[in-house]
Amino acid sequence: MPQIPPLVDTRILRPAQAVLALDLISEMDLLRLKTIARLYARGLPPDVAWDDLLQEALTRVLVGARRQPEGVTMVAFLAGVMRSLKAEHWRRVLRSSGRRAGLGSEHASGEAREIELRDPAPGPERSLSARQELIAIERLFADDLLALQIIAGLGQGLSAQQIRSATRMSRTDYDSTRRRMRRALLREGLTCEPK
Repeated sequence: MPQIPPLVDTRILRPAQAVLALDLISEMDLLRLKTIARLYARGLPPDVAWDDLLQEALTRVLVGARRQPEGVTMVAFLAGVMRSLKAEHWRRVLRSSGRRAGLGSEHASGEAREIELRDPAPGPERSLSARQELIAIERLFADDLLALQIIAGLGQGLSAQQIRSATRMSRTDYDSTRRRMRRALLREGLTCEPK
């Protein structure tokens, strides 16, 4: 008797795994995107976590809702998608609070509506967590000047070309330092696998 195939595929990949499987980004790019997602998630409500922001950006790319422009790297493009998602979230918050609709009615009724927006500054727990991550990274690359220069450049949002020209680093030095950094991050357990 022939085997009937299952109706549901149980091997469902998360968007991050799918993007890696499709070779749209490298594991190092995913680590960079995780860091960018953490930055953009600052100031968002606790129910909007950084990994939700990243997964939503990846999903929109995978389903074709957002298309990568020519000449833009995938990391820069996904960072822009995450920035857009953050702005979209705040537009929804303002719209649902009635701020825009309330502007016209404020003058007619004479009443002013108070809007309570969350403070975009990180709370004590988030600040402590971010500080601990920075200390761990600084400690990991404390003896590697080239790695620290690359990290500083990436933190400023510079491209590889811009980092090399700003630090007068050769392409070979840049590439070998990036590989060395990747190996160190993987050795320390900072993998791209979802936890």
